[in-house]
Amino acid sequence: MSIDTAPARTSRGPVRPAERALAPDLTRGAMLLIIALANVAGVVFAGEPGLDATPTGVDRVLNFLLFALVHAHGYPVFAVMFGYGLVQLARRQDASGATPRQVRSVLLRRNLWLVAFGFAHAALLYYGDFLGAYGIVGIVMTVLLLRRGAKLHRTILVLWALIGVEILILGAIVISGIAGSRGSAPLPAGHVDSLAASHYLASVVDRLAEWPTHTLTVVPFIVIAWLGMWAARRRVLEELAGHRTLLRWTAAVGLGVATVGGLPAALVSAGWLHVDEPTASLILMLHGASGMFAGPGYAAVFGLIALRVTRPGPVLSALSALGQRSLSGYLFQSVAWLLLLAPFTLALGQRSATPRWRGCSSRSPSGW
Repeated sequence: MSIDTAPARTSRGPVRPAERALAPDLTRGAMLLIIALANVAGVVFAGEPGLDATPTGVDRVLNFLLFALVHAHGYPVFAVMFGYGLVQLARRQDASGATPRQVRSVLLRRNLWLVAFGFAHAALLYYGDFLGAYGIVGIVMTVLLLRRGAKLHRTILVLWALIGVEILILGAIVISGIAGSRGSAPLPAGHVDSLAASHYLASVVDRLAEWPTHTLTVVPFIVIAWLGMWAARRRVLEELAGHRTLLRWTAAVGLGVATVGGLPAALVSAGWLHVDEPTASLILMLHGASGMFAGPGYAAVFGLIALRVTRPGPVLSALSALGQRSLSGYLFQSVAWLLLLAPFTLALGQRSATPRWRGCSSRSPSGW
């Protein structure tokens, strides 16, 4: 696909309802729910990833499900959809008669606003902001990738193949480590000061220090967003029937890699697999790397669901409506968890938890 460059008339406003495709909105809406679950665990346990280090009973199952299906699975999907949406926005601007220079200006302005929203989001609500990093990624993609040819964009497929090989190698190392391990170490979990702050102003100060580092760790997600850009150029989620085979293979391979790669971390987090500290660190690395493949995997699954839907029911309609308002939904859940779970607000996580959980609200890393 090439993006038309017709002579300018004016830049486009918001997308019209008739122009919306179900699959992208459905994917964004469903992933917002997964991200909300991941963030709840992080806020309750004041750490990244959100982890009960000594689970018992049903907590073991909860840890297992979080690492098998939630942690490191939601944000890669949004990265894919971010790259996809960037091309969709440029295409609509082109169709309205905007010049390439005008399109570039619109995209740069929107991504700069994302950076600003990200800073405000992190300062006021939640340290683990992704908006700022996506804004930076969007600026880089607009300048360096948007108008490039198909040959360059196929490079991203080679990069993903290489990442797949690296995951296989890392997986073999992890299996070897598990076989020779004699320890019983938990998965590494970083303490997050802002999530354990005793009052709001202290949490703001902590978040202002945490946000830059967190943002820098997210910027490499450009590799995932670029794959979304490649898919958008082929209109994969708009022309679902013509890409049925691609969607099936992507769903099977993407979720297969993410699930198998995340299984050791899920077992260790549940206390059903015991390894030494170096192996636990490698297992968490494998979990994060393989989780990237959940991005295209989940997007393909919801594309296949949308392909079979002729008239969305209440559940799919609700998810699609949430996906259409993904920025508002993302910010709303940060407000909700701050009001419901923070130590200086309702602190519901501590009030309803066992004494072990309450220990995690300490500002001392020893709470882990």
